[in-house]
Amino acid sequence: MSDTPANALWRNFLGSSPTWYKKTIIAFLLVNPLALYLLGPFVTGWILIAEFIFTLALALRCYPLQPGGLLAIEAVILGMTTPQMVFDETAANFEVILLLMFMVAGIYFMKELLLFVFTRILLNVRSKILLSLLFSLVAAFLSAFLDALTVTAVLISVGVGFYSVYHKVASGKNLAHEEHDHSVDDGVHDLHREDLENFRAFLRSLLMHGAVGTALGGVCTLVGEPQNLLIATVAHWDFVKFFTIMAPVSMPVLAAGLLTCYLLEVSGKFGYGAKLPPRVRDVLLEFQQAQESHRNNRSNARLAVQAVVAAILVAGLAFHLAAVGLIGLMVIVLLTAFNGVIEEHQLGHAFEEALPFTALLVVFFAIVAVIHDQHLFTPVIDAVLAMESGIRPAMFFLANGVLSMISDNVFVATVYINEVKAALDAGTITRAEFDQLAVAINTGTNLPSVATPNGQAAFLFLLTSALAPLIRLSYGRMVIMALPYTIVMGGVGLACVSLFI
Repeated sequence: MSDTPANALWRNFLGSSPTWYKKTIIAFLLVNPLALYLLGPFVTGWILIAEFIFTLALALRCYPLQPGGLLAIEAVILGMTTPQMVFDETAANFEVILLLMFMVAGIYFMKELLLFVFTRILLNVRSKILLSLLFSLVAAFLSAFLDALTVTAVLISVGVGFYSVYHKVASGKNLAHEEHDHSVDDGVHDLHREDLENFRAFLRSLLMHGAVGTALGGVCTLVGEPQNLLIATVAHWDFVKFFTIMAPVSMPVLAAGLLTCYLLEVSGKFGYGAKLPPRVRDVLLEFQQAQESHRNNRSNARLAVQAVVAAILVAGLAFHLAAVGLIGLMVIVLLTAFNGVIEEHQLGHAFEEALPFTALLVVFFAIVAVIHDQHLFTPVIDAVLAMESGIRPAMFFLANGVLSMISDNVFVATVYINEVKAALDAGTITRAEFDQLAVAINTGTNLPSVATPNGQAAFLFLLTSALAPLIRLSYGRMVIMALPYTIVMGGVGLACVSLFI
């Protein structure tokens, strides 16, 4: 039976998403105007946040850009925010936009070097516990000096590289075969299916350890996360001052996070503990040997160029020579110029990974604009500021943590630090109290926010990357895998804020 125009429109709406999902999104769009009329903008704003989180939670059913974008457009039409406010929120985060556009693409052109290095690490470090600790610790160290999204982009690139190599062999193709769609399992031989599932579990655990590592390191320094720099600017702290004043909280949390990594791998709970299947190791070893056998002066020159540019990248980021996105653009220019990538279609592939997420992030800023315009967090802020000074730092930590789980932690930090600065200027609190609350705000927005992908930009980037559906990393699975880290990092952070700050 041929489709009627109405049926064709319905089939086209959100494409191959399940029917129940399409109906749910339409229900959201119909309920919101009614809620605004009956319940007012404040309650409707919280309903909108819940609906947006729903689209993130089901990212594997439908990429959140489309349903989330429809909700954002409706919010603007209903007057819950304005196009100007959306623009202002986006402009305030322009450095993040630049980073995603250019740095992730720059990492793409460095994937040959990354595979070269990480394949050796993966094959030479036999202990899964040691490998997991290594991933977490290296991610923490790099995030303290670079940027969590850049580090996550490296982890994603490495994960896709490993997965595509094994998937090609599991599908009965030769490693030298260039064309292969590693997102389709139809060609995977029955003999390899169990190994493929175990390999997915192995990669999921490594990627989650690495992603949590970016949070462990990101809280430590002025440049670790965007909100850190914002807080430091308001507080007039330099790099050393920021590190030392955060250390009573950040260092115990780092130790507790690494201990959690160890215990999770030993126990095998919460989706961790999966080991690299022997047959997968054999395939990766064969891949390494094949790469070595085909290595010539040109490929060695490419690796040398990538290594030099990697050193320039680290130096540029560590010394903050320019905005991170501009450094990423420099990386693209250097790598493509000296490695002979000069055709437009060759460049285009590098941007496929980051641009959908960049668009989604702007939609997220539209939801943040609603939070700002409707003052959804104001009651929480007012309640915490009204508490006694002795318990205020701990309450600030908790309030920032909870709000950062559902919103943008940069926005939460901005709102809180400005309110605290206003209280300092008004003489309501002393400078010592201001420093205590600033530490609570920074640690609160960085640590408990690992609970959900929308709490950490690096987690959201991983969830919506091309790698997530390949290794079956859904929103729910990510929340479950992050749960022990959330409890430990949040609990130790709260205890340190209460005892030492």
